[in-house]
Amino acid sequence: METKGTIQIDGITIPIEDEKNVLELIRKADIELPTFCYHSHLSTYGACRLCVSDIDGMGIQATCSVPPRAGMVVKTNTQEVRQIRKVNLELLLANHDISCPSCSRSNNCKLQDLTRRLGVDKIRFKKTDKLEPIDNKSWSIIHDPNKCVLCGDCVRACKEIQAVGAIDFVNRGAKTTVAPAFMKSLNDVECVYCGQCVAVCPVGALTPKPETEQVWEAINDPDKTVVVQLAPAVRVALGEGFGMEAGSITTGQIVAALKRLGVDQVYDTSFAADLTVFEEATEFIERKLKGENLPQFTSCCPSWVKFAEQYYPQLLPNLSSCKSPQQMFGSVARETLPKILGIKPEQLVIVSIMPCTAKKFEAKREEFIHDGVAEVDHVLTTEGLGRMIHETGINFRKLTPESFDLPMGFKTGAGVIFGNTGGVSEAVLRFAYEKLTGEKLLQNDFKAVRGLDGIRTVAVDLGNISLKLGVVHSLSNARALCDKIVAGDSDYDLIEVMACPGGCIAGGGQPVNFEKDFREKRTEALYNVDKQLQLHKAQENPYVKELYQMTLGEIGGPKAHDLLHTHYHGRKRITDQLINIRDTEHPKIEVCVCVGTNCFMKGSQELLRKMIKYVSENKLEDIVGFEGQEEMVDVKATFCFERCDRGPVVRINQQVIEHAEFEKVCAILNKEIARIGAVISDL
Repeated sequence: METKGTIQIDGITIPIEDEKNVLELIRKADIELPTFCYHSHLSTYGACRLCVSDIDGMGIQATCSVPPRAGMVVKTNTQEVRQIRKVNLELLLANHDISCPSCSRSNNCKLQDLTRRLGVDKIRFKKTDKLEPIDNKSWSIIHDPNKCVLCGDCVRACKEIQAVGAIDFVNRGAKTTVAPAFMKSLNDVECVYCGQCVAVCPVGALTPKPETEQVWEAINDPDKTVVVQLAPAVRVALGEGFGMEAGSITTGQIVAALKRLGVDQVYDTSFAADLTVFEEATEFIERKLKGENLPQFTSCCPSWVKFAEQYYPQLLPNLSSCKSPQQMFGSVARETLPKILGIKPEQLVIVSIMPCTAKKFEAKREEFIHDGVAEVDHVLTTEGLGRMIHETGINFRKLTPESFDLPMGFKTGAGVIFGNTGGVSEAVLRFAYEKLTGEKLLQNDFKAVRGLDGIRTVAVDLGNISLKLGVVHSLSNARALCDKIVAGDSDYDLIEVMACPGGCIAGGGQPVNFEKDFREKRTEALYNVDKQLQLHKAQENPYVKELYQMTLGEIGGPKAHDLLHTHYHGRKRITDQLINIRDTEHPKIEVCVCVGTNCFMKGSQELLRKMIKYVSENKLEDIVGFEGQEEMVDVKATFCFERCDRGPVVRINQQVIEHAEFEKVCAILNKEIARIGAVISDL
C-alpha cells in the first residue's frame, strides 16, 4: 500500500495510506475519539461535533470531515478540545429522555459510555420539555423520538444502504426530529423493517419490538408445548451480549440456555434451510431448462420481498415461490410435530430466534396465517433472547453445551451458510451440481460467490449448462440491479438478494456492534461451522429425505407446494394517506385520484387538476335536479390502489376506474351524483 506522507497526532508520526479523513488516522494511532455520527460505510455527516481536535493552522475541527494532508499536526486532547466535547455532550443529554435503567440499550449505549468516559456528572443546560408519542405500531421496530440525539445515522443508513428513505429529518431548528413521511408510523410507510436503522442507532431511539413477555407467558402455560427454531446467524453473535468476541460460536450454550428457560424442544432453522434448497434449487432448474421467469430471485429475505412488492411489482413473478426457512419450518412443524410430540395442534407454540427484525413482520403476513393460526407464533431477535437469559441470571458463559432435538435439529453445512451473503447461492449450487451432472460433488466450496462486494457476478458451468449468478447484499445494490433487469440490460439466471450488509449475520436484530470487522468475524465463524459438520450438501440430510417420504411426497409436488410455497403481491408504499383538496363538511361522494409514481407518469396530476375544476365550476344541481347539492363531492389525492400497470387509477366511492380518462371519469361521477341525488330527493 502506497504511503502518501505522514501527519503528527499527539506527537506520534502516522503514515497516510488510503484513509479518507483525519479521524481514521487518529484511530489508526490507537486513539478512540468519541463520535456518534461517524460510520465508515456511511457518508460523512459531522453532526455530533464530538470528534473535534486542534489542527495547526485550522483550529478546532471535526476530524471526520477533514481530509488528511501530509505535514498536518493534530492535537486530540487539549484543554479547549476536552471542554468543547463536554459541552457538546451536555447539549445532547439535555435533548435526550434519560430513562437509562429501563432503556433496552442500557448496557450498550454510546451516550452512557461517553458520559462516563468524558466525566460528565451534571447537565448545565435546561432540559427540553417535549414529549413526543412513541411509535410502536410496527411489528418489528419501536421508534422513540424522545431518545433521539439527531445524529442522522438512521436516516443515512435507510437512504444510502437500503435506498428506501422511509425516515428523514422533519421540521427545522429546535423542532427538528426524525420521522417518516407525514409524521406517520413506520408501520404505514415504505419501511421494509430491515432494522439497519436499529443497527446504527447509538442510543435507544430505534429498537427491535420485543415479544419476550408473550414467550414467557407461553413457557409458563402448562397446557402449551413451546418449541424454538434457531437461525444460523444467531449462534455467531449472541455471545457478544455476554462479553464474548464477535464470531464466537455458542450453539450448544444457546440450546442449553433455552432448555433452562423452560422451552420443550429446540430445533435448527438450518434444517428448514436444507429443505429450502430442495425446493428452490428444483424450482430454479425447472425455470432454467424451460427458460421461464428468469432471472429467479431468492425469497428468503422478508425485507427484500417487501422492497420488491413496493418498488418492483413487475418482477414479482421472478421471485422464487418458496417460503423462507422460518416459514417453512413453521408450516412443517404445524403439520408434523403434534403427532411426533403427542400433543393437540392447539397446544403447539412455535417461537423463532432470528437475527432479523423483518422476520417479526414476516410471521404476521396474511399469507402465513391460516384459519387464524400463524405458522410462527412469536419471533425473538438475538438481542431479545439475550435479554431473557440475562433476566434469569443464567451464567451463559459457564453453561455446558447441549444438542438440538431431532428430527428438525439436524442440518448440513449448506443450511448453516444461509446466514452469509452468498450462502444461499452456494447451497443451491451444491445441490444443482449433482442434480444436473449426475456426478458426486467432491469439492463443496464455491468460493466465487463469497465476499463482501455489494454486487458479485459469478459464471458457473454445471455439466453442459452455463449459469450466470448475481449475489447482492443491501437494497441499494438490489435497486441498481433491478433497474438493469427492468431495462433489459441483464442476463442473470439466479440472483440472491439479502437486505442487510453481509447478510443475516448483520441483521437488525443482532447485538449492536460498532467494531470495524464484526461482520467479517461472524461470516468466518459460519463458514467454520460448515467445515466442522460431517455433511455439507442439503441433499445429504437424512431427516429432510424422510420428511419427503413420510409427509411431503415429491419435491415441488402438490403437498410440498401447499406447505412450502407462497405468492406475493404489489404493495402500497404509504398506506391510508389521503390529501384533502376539496374538503366539504358532509360529502356524499369521494373522488380519489392516485398520484403515485406510476399514475403520475401517466397523467394523473393533470387529471386531478381537471376534476377539481370540474367539481368546483359545474352546478351540480343541474345534474341532481334540485339546489343545494354543490357541496356533496370531495376530491382527494391518494398514493396507491396497487394497480400500477393500469394507471391512472381513480376511485369514485367504491368504484375503481382503471386507465382513467377525464370524460370517462366525469360520466361515472355524474351517474353517481344523479343516483345519490335521487335517493336524497325520495327522502
